[in-house]
Amino acid sequence: MDFTLHPRLAAGTFELGHLGICRVLLKNQSLFPWVLLVPEVEEVEDLHELALADYQAVMSAIREVSLFVADYFKPEKLNVASIGNQVRQMHVHIVGRSTADPAWPGTAWAFDGKASYSAEQVEEIRSAASAALNLE
Repeated sequence: MDFTLHPRLAAGTFELGHLGICRVLLKNQSLFPWVLLVPEVEEVEDLHELALADYQAVMSAIREVSLFVADYFKPEKLNVASIGNQVRQMHVHIVGRSTADPAWPGTAWAFDGKASYSAEQVEEIRSAASAALNLE
């Protein structure tokens, strides 16, 4: 069966590539460095439901992408979460936070402000992520 990305995840993101079993997406919200990992597995909503090998692959991807976000964007703090209350398809948020960001100290996902990336910014981030993470 082919994997289909949830339309809501696809609508607000730019695809950066694939890392192992995960699709790597950049959320179109330039106020926060925000990357989503979407494990390409069907009918699994939560991390504990993954087969052990898939769980380990996702945890490794979370670590690698977290290291990339920390190095490239230089946030003060990383928030990593797999919530899924609005989109049940399993996905993991990796969000860089700083005391100067407009939502601090609240949550990024509850913040109403929006700033889109330019095409040039997306390509710059895609290139850096591809090089740092060896994305497919």
